[in-house]
Amino acid sequence: MNSNHLLLEEPIRMASILEPSRSSYFPSMTKIVGTLGPKSRSVEVISKCLMAGMSVARFDFTWGDAEFHQETLENLKTAIKQTKKLCAVMLDTTGPELLVVNKSDHPIPLEADSFVVLTPDQAKEATSNLLPINFSGLAKAVKPGDTVFLGQYLFTGSETTSVWLEVSEVQGDDVVCLIKNSAVLAGTLYTLHVSQVHIDLPTLNDKDKEVISTWGFKNSVDFLSLSHARSGQDVREAREYLSKLGDLSQTQIFAKIENVEGLVNFDEILQEADGIILARGNLGIDLPPEKVFLFQKAAVYKCNMAGKPAVVTRVVDSMTDNLRPTRAEATDVANAVLDGADAILLGAETMRGLYPVETISIVGKICGESEKVYNQDSYFKKTVKYVGEPMSHMESIASSAVRAAIKVKASIIICFTSSGRAARLIAKYRPTMPVLSVVIPRIKTNQLRWTCTGAFEARQSLIIRGLFPMLADPRHAAESTSATNETVLKVALDHGRTIGVIKSHDRVVVCQKVGDDSVVKIIELED
Repeated sequence: MNSNHLLLEEPIRMASILEPSRSSYFPSMTKIVGTLGPKSRSVEVISKCLMAGMSVARFDFTWGDAEFHQETLENLKTAIKQTKKLCAVMLDTTGPELLVVNKSDHPIPLEADSFVVLTPDQAKEATSNLLPINFSGLAKAVKPGDTVFLGQYLFTGSETTSVWLEVSEVQGDDVVCLIKNSAVLAGTLYTLHVSQVHIDLPTLNDKDKEVISTWGFKNSVDFLSLSHARSGQDVREAREYLSKLGDLSQTQIFAKIENVEGLVNFDEILQEADGIILARGNLGIDLPPEKVFLFQKAAVYKCNMAGKPAVVTRVVDSMTDNLRPTRAEATDVANAVLDGADAILLGAETMRGLYPVETISIVGKICGESEKVYNQDSYFKKTVKYVGEPMSHMESIASSAVRAAIKVKASIIICFTSSGRAARLIAKYRPTMPVLSVVIPRIKTNQLRWTCTGAFEARQSLIIRGLFPMLADPRHAAESTSATNETVLKVALDHGRTIGVIKSHDRVVVCQKVGDDSVVKIIELED
């Protein structure tokens, strides 16, 4: 398996470029987060998305009600049973997002060089000259010359459904803007973004809290995508809120970095969050275009060194309406993988796009090809140097397991874990082979009933690059005897053979706990 991996410094045979991509049980080590919506909510389509490589399903509560999303989630559960593919659930909050209110749902044409008024009076009807918004403090936040963008997925320079405005004057609570490009606003949901201006709204608003405490609590969501995270305090407050909601205390928080405030406070946000989502739609507005890639590389590097997942968004927008990505988009996906991203998040492409399954498939193929030329050797040395000495016990075991696997050209690393931490540390060192995380549940009791942990930990690894979970029999304790360890190992090896990632005479590196000791061993499979 490792023979397929090259270093970027090595010459790539031109003939190899023409060889077809090989299909595999794991389309890529890089994970794919798919947003489920009108075009991707049937059992049939979701099943195809899972088979194509989607491992996390995102539910975006900026649109749609709880009943709509619940129906979609029930279809997801059915699809998981039918395909036997694990999938995690991510709840995406609205946050301090400014919206244009178009109650009539009629298209609104806007002409360049004319004026439009943004008003907080939501009772008024949206027209070409007047746009009601959901925020009463805009007039106090902006000044003449400020830039305002609005549209379904914000301004890119080519979309005819997004518009660029320049603040001309403030009249009481209203803001008069000069329209810089012609566009037609069609639909009910339009986002408004003011470039590099602080919006005085809570990161976790009342609507978000209601959705989390009802829909999120009912469905024990695996991830909370915290939109517009601007400080470490935002993450701490969200975690405190989750801690009061039963099982949601285990929910991981992924902070979405969407503006300059998030960039300035990135280090403290990273320290508090379980993972980071680089929301490049809004970031591409707050930052000059030539700076976006710099922030992406810096942010992903920091996530990698911290051992926390980095998720990149807005990579194949054109596939919302087209069957193939542009050349620039395909290269963008590859560069995200080479930068070290753990996952690619697809939004409109799968939510309302015409080709959700094909989008997931092609992104997975691009990720898989990119991983073949990922410079793991350089990354490994850089990570070891960054961690420094003396290493912690767990960090030393994890890095040793990866180094051994690469030296002996192992086909797979098998890691026994109950909390998931050991497997995540191994994945941090980016082995070139899959890491099979065997999650061994823990049995707990409160004197009244038994509970079994492990499902959360297994699903939460579905967003980490190179990590693929399987649940062990709960009758096997995490610190078990040698005999039961061998039983679980046999099950894991049989699973590996079944899905085609290992075969006879392959070498496998196993990382497990025996008593109080952590052990890394190398085994060679027999016929």
